[in-house]
Amino acid sequence: MEERILMAHGSGGKLSHELITQCFASKLDNQWLSRMDDAAVIDCAGGQLAFTTDSYVVTPLFFPGGDIGKLAVCGTVNDLAVSGAVPQYLSLSFILEEGLLIADLERVIDSIQRTAAEANVAIVTGDTKVVPHGKADGIFINTSGIGRVLPDIKVSGSNVRAGDAIIISGNVGDHGMTIMAQREGLRFDGDLASDCAPLNALIADMLDVCPQMHCMRDPTRGGVATTLNEIAAQSGVGMLIGDDTIPVRPSVRALCDMLGLDPLYVANEGKLLAFAPADAAESLLGVMHASKYGRDAAVIGTVTADNPGQVVLRTKLGTSRILAMLAGDILPRIC
Repeated sequence: MEERILMAHGSGGKLSHELITQCFASKLDNQWLSRMDDAAVIDCAGGQLAFTTDSYVVTPLFFPGGDIGKLAVCGTVNDLAVSGAVPQYLSLSFILEEGLLIADLERVIDSIQRTAAEANVAIVTGDTKVVPHGKADGIFINTSGIGRVLPDIKVSGSNVRAGDAIIISGNVGDHGMTIMAQREGLRFDGDLASDCAPLNALIADMLDVCPQMHCMRDPTRGGVATTLNEIAAQSGVGMLIGDDTIPVRPSVRALCDMLGLDPLYVANEGKLLAFAPADAAESLLGVMHASKYGRDAAVIGTVTADNPGQVVLRTKLGTSRILAMLAGDILPRIC
């Protein structure tokens, strides 16, 4: 039987990685693509540029805390920023479905304008296509971004070292559980809303106090657990995470418990993981706690030389278990 694309290939987990490795990287490999970071860092006259691209197919288009337009800007800005770059210019391309309300399109564009202004980036080029009804589910968006890499900053998934502190910028699982609740019509009391946010100003402050940062990554599809596994494999290190150190909003925890989900595998759109020398952790937490996008930041673990390529979770009971990469598809089309 011929193999076909499954929804799980878009989950950001194991099948996504197999697809990227077998179909794309094996045929298109080069010195920039092989790094498998969130953006390619390219040498140019006068310094380095970071370049990234992403597509957004979230459903529903509007949700508490954001919409597909805000998501598109934040996702691209954050991919540049965690690569050590100052985001500057974005492209914006739409695929619109016949029958879409013009009012909904204008609402998305207004959100894009507000988010780009907050992130201090310019939309400098774009494109629009229209497809027949039933072929695009309202709006699909593609964005690409360019940023200037800060001098002497070298962050990459391959730079993590044993002894590094692992820091998360705040509560995990907000975005994915908000999308699930909206999509499934779940009525839930509490402060459930997407964490969608541009993190470039926060990251700039972090790099000011810790220019020797080894790696940053935004844990989107596949959640924190999958991102940790990606970086452990890239750097050939192990990681030890404390279950009781990971911040989770009570409403997210309750909904995950009700649905039998682990918040460590749920998507985020306004959080970052940072890997830095342990002696810089206190200074980093200081500047993170001063930002509205990092006030719940916490050290959640440490990088080890043991068990290369594996992430180990120490439970509240004192036992340990392997925290593997996401294998299935918890929730498709969350970004």
